[in-house]
Amino acid sequence: MTVTPANASVKTTKVAIPHPLEKDCAIAGVLEEVSPDQPTHGRKIALILHGAMGHKDYLFQKKLALRLPMDSFRFDFRGNHETPGTWSFGRFGNDIDDLEAVVEYLTKTYGYVVETLVGHSRGSVVSMLWLCKHRDGPAKDVTRYVNVAGRYRMEKVYDELEANRAEFERQGFLERKAMVARKPFISRLYQQDYDEFASIDTSIAWAHFPAHIDVLTLHGLQDAVVPPYDAFIYARIYGARAPGTHTLRYVEDADHNFTGMPEEVVDTVLEWMAQQERGELVTGVWHTGVKGKL
Repeated sequence: MTVTPANASVKTTKVAIPHPLEKDCAIAGVLEEVSPDQPTHGRKIALILHGAMGHKDYLFQKKLALRLPMDSFRFDFRGNHETPGTWSFGRFGNDIDDLEAVVEYLTKTYGYVVETLVGHSRGSVVSMLWLCKHRDGPAKDVTRYVNVAGRYRMEKVYDELEANRAEFERQGFLERKAMVARKPFISRLYQQDYDEFASIDTSIAWAHFPAHIDVLTLHGLQDAVVPPYDAFIYARIYGARAPGTHTLRYVEDADHNFTGMPEEVVDTVLEWMAQQERGELVTGVWHTGVKGKL
């Protein structure tokens, strides 16, 4: 089932958010308004977070934003694409600071209420950590969280290091190369970067993830970056809560980025949201964790 909201009148606005912790740095983002002629105060908004070495418009992010039946904001973390600053592999705290700056700006400047978070890979982990940290604050208003290819076993990042041990020993670092917004991006990863990455405590989700939030986990079975088993671990965590539900969807032919199949993510998210609005969600696997008739 494909849900296509009537959002032909969406207003797209580029927004630069001054970073409270870094001088001369503004977080670059895009605000999509589905009812631009209406006041934003008290209106609900979705935040869309990209993954490592990505940006706000890659993969499914822009497509999803343009089809959501609600306002949305997507942005570049520091050191990525249009947001200045130093790119970091292991310092998730920087990304959480960026997200906090975005939430504060949108709530104070526009009066928005953050209701939905959609994260891909690293952005999903950042979303989870923020929700756990602010469960008694801004996260109280969040009712939806979408976890796309999120990593749980952070220490598995050492597998990449071990697989390229000879190269690492020879030059003291590993190079990662990617095309970001059609421009080459090269990063050097040192031992400290891997250690910082692996030290992130995702187990916080067991005790601190808000109980009221409905969660959708999407993961490709061809994912060679984050093992698909990590999605099963998150299903155990989020499925043990109440009243919030958890829906797990594996996509057989999808890789880590859902390459060539962004609609798999977009359509699933939109249908899952519609199911929540109808009060049909129960914890389970996609299209089994639903009560009532579709």
